[in-house]
Amino acid sequence: MLTDHFRPQSFNGIDDIVIVGGGLAGLFCALKLAPRPVTILAAAPIGHGASSAWAQGGIAAAMSNGDTFEKHVADTVAAGAGIVDEKMTRMMVAEGPARIHDLLEYGVPFDRDLEGKLLLSREAAHSERRIVRVKGDMAGKAIMEALIAAVRRTPSIRVLEGYVVEELVREGRFISGVVARPDAGQSKTRVSFPARAVVLCSGGVGHLFAVTTNPWEACGQGVGMAARAGAIIADPEFVQFHPTAINIGKDPAPLATEALRGDGAILVNSAGRRFMLDIHPDGELAPRDVVSRGVFAEVNAGRGAFLDCTRAVGKHFPEMFPTVYASCMAAGIDPVTQPIPVAPAVHYHMGGVLTDGQGRTSIDGLWAAGEVTSTGVHGANRLASNSLLEAVVFAARIAENIKGTLPAPKLAAWGDDAGENDDPVTVEDSPPFKVLRGLMSECVGVVRTRESLTRAIREIAELERANTRLRFANIVTTAKLITVAALQRTESRGGHFRADCPTERPEWQRRTYLTLAQAERLASDVAETAPA
Repeated sequence: MLTDHFRPQSFNGIDDIVIVGGGLAGLFCALKLAPRPVTILAAAPIGHGASSAWAQGGIAAAMSNGDTFEKHVADTVAAGAGIVDEKMTRMMVAEGPARIHDLLEYGVPFDRDLEGKLLLSREAAHSERRIVRVKGDMAGKAIMEALIAAVRRTPSIRVLEGYVVEELVREGRFISGVVARPDAGQSKTRVSFPARAVVLCSGGVGHLFAVTTNPWEACGQGVGMAARAGAIIADPEFVQFHPTAINIGKDPAPLATEALRGDGAILVNSAGRRFMLDIHPDGELAPRDVVSRGVFAEVNAGRGAFLDCTRAVGKHFPEMFPTVYASCMAAGIDPVTQPIPVAPAVHYHMGGVLTDGQGRTSIDGLWAAGEVTSTGVHGANRLASNSLLEAVVFAARIAENIKGTLPAPKLAAWGDDAGENDDPVTVEDSPPFKVLRGLMSECVGVVRTRESLTRAIREIAELERANTRLRFANIVTTAKLITVAALQRTESRGGHFRADCPTERPEWQRRTYLTLAQAERLASDVAETAPA
């Protein structure tokens, strides 16, 4: 029995729309809703707990003379390994240039040439140069800084930082608000936020795994909360590993951006042998899942993997890729003259809360945008730099849909009941969470098998039985959904690779749809079966 199901503390406040998460999708949606009253609840100071701020590559948009929407759609479909929703993708790609111009109006300093035109670069699996960047590898940081400044000067947007949302409140078929814990989740009392519309922009699942490029806030709470409220979850088994996290023992792992390989950097092992050309004709620019498995194999074999930028970038490294350069130099590696040690790390979740083209979930009153969702545009393997594009396109569409569905603001008072002492702990530093992270990396990582997934399900069940915390229940729910879906999908496709089922199977060329009740039945069957 969970101990923190209690009524929350009273505050003197009112809300119309509550946005959960202060990343790119949340901030962009709030700006698009203005002058509608909006409250953003962010677990960390906005810009600090969001994967968006760490994005190095940029935003993909078909804006060059030689590029077309059709080419961008085709590249997305090819990367997505047969299960991309083409209708949703066409819509996203078509609206991309308009959203880039929105970001420019908000003050994002995208790179330009001497004539003032946007500079476009190429990344893996893109057939054209269509990545809009900022100073090489600083797009995420620059975009977030510009949006934060715009939010701060918009009087209709209230930002409450340090509020960890733990529960979606459901009344009948509607989500009617959220319950959050202040003080970065450390308060002994909770606060209720009734709302006419809740927009879930809580980020991804990277910190469910021991090696990730994501901040700790990206630990799957949003997916778990939505699933526990009854939302349909789509494609949870598809987890993208970035092949070139800098392997220096840091958590989260710093990233060596895809753009380095786009500019000609190569992958070699400790013997200096370039190994990716033996695996895929596109070498280092093969889809991320292919490159990740290639790097994983070299590391596992004891040969190590290194990103050699010495010829392709060389002395220009400090000004072209300042973020990566700083990370390397802090670890005693000079990327101008030395190869960078790399390893695969969880980077992005293609699965998440199922939404339609307007960002609506399967529960009335709940919309969602960004990495917490599964819109279908990424399929089994996200195309590089489509994530920020998806976030802004669907955030804008949610704003329009809410304005049309709920045309007039109607403010509701915050909850008026006293909270109880729950003696909160930092779940993210707790021993059970560390056990879960190790288990997910070992058993549900780059390479999976029936045996490893079955073990993970059994051990997740043990963690659930011992748990008394609502926040950890959200997190472990997401781990269970990912693992059950991975066990069910008896093939390899995109970011999901089964060593015991190493090929794609035509009967599995479809998306996965899963409720928590279904996942629990399947997990129970596995947990009750004696190990072989």
